[in-house]
Amino acid sequence: MKTEVKNAFGKVIMTAEYEPADNLVYNNWMGYQTREGIITAANAGLEIIAQHRCPYLLNDNTLVLGPWDHAVEWIAQDWTPRAIAAGLTHFAHVVSPESFAALSAQAMASGIAGSFQMRIFGGVPEARAWLRAARQGAG
Repeated sequence: MKTEVKNAFGKVIMTAEYEPADNLVYNNWMGYQTREGIITAANAGLEIIAQHRCPYLLNDNTLVLGPWDHAVEWIAQDWTPRAIAAGLTHFAHVVSPESFAALSAQAMASGIAGSFQMRIFGGVPEARAWLRAARQGAG
């Protein structure tokens, strides 16, 4: 079942869904992201991770517009420890390399370095392949 998170204007800013065939949670972010929206949506995705004790997250930011570095510290300090406690071990983060969101992703990766395995990808297929390899013991 897909969870939708909307902003104050009723626009969907993120969908999250557990994919049992791949044992991963797929978060698809879209549009401009406020700190409050990121917190609400990231917590909704975390509930799904915890519910399934899912070690693999595919976090897709290809449809995100603009930077979201206003939430990087919260992600590193608050969300990350709770994600680890919920069972997360591998975080595949997909960004458009030309976007400001890619800069925010790099800042986040620096902030959570060593917490769990995280890699940044330019496309969903590569991210899925990395998570598949991790499930099979190669990553």
